[in-house]
Amino acid sequence: MNYHNYYPVDIVNGPGTRVSLFVAGCVHQCKGCYNQSTWRLDAGHPFTQEMEDKLINDLNDTRIKRRGLSLSGGDPLHPQNVAAVLKLVKRVRQECAGKDIWLWSGYLLSELTVEQQQVADIIDVMIDGKYEQEQRNPSLVWKGSENQIIHYLNLDN
Repeated sequence: MNYHNYYPVDIVNGPGTRVSLFVAGCVHQCKGCYNQSTWRLDAGHPFTQEMEDKLINDLNDTRIKRRGLSLSGGDPLHPQNVAAVLKLVKRVRQECAGKDIWLWSGYLLSELTVEQQQVADIIDVMIDGKYEQEQRNPSLVWKGSENQIIHYLNLDN
């Protein structure tokens, strides 16, 4: 898996102060997407073990009270990203007590493959659905278009 951007301190992509990872690769290629540079799987930088360790350390750094991890892109549930994302969210769940995990995907929760569903079973919140430019609404919180749905999945994790 490649990642396009990493923000160790982010207050835009989910509630509270967060660590945000924007992965590379998206098959949806929505018209009007604000992040087209993440569409190619080979864009950005390789997501190495060193980068994963940094993300975990940043989540656990007590100098900044971080609420959790946000995964966006591209699409974290792109078939070629799922294995690495699953490994990451399992590790976050195991090593970062009390941190929530939010994920944005163009895939619908109701249509996930078995592998994608394994990720959804671990995360706390999934915002699903392709960005639809015709349904754009800048007043929406955490989503870009009216068709997208915020699913609160496992908030007791």
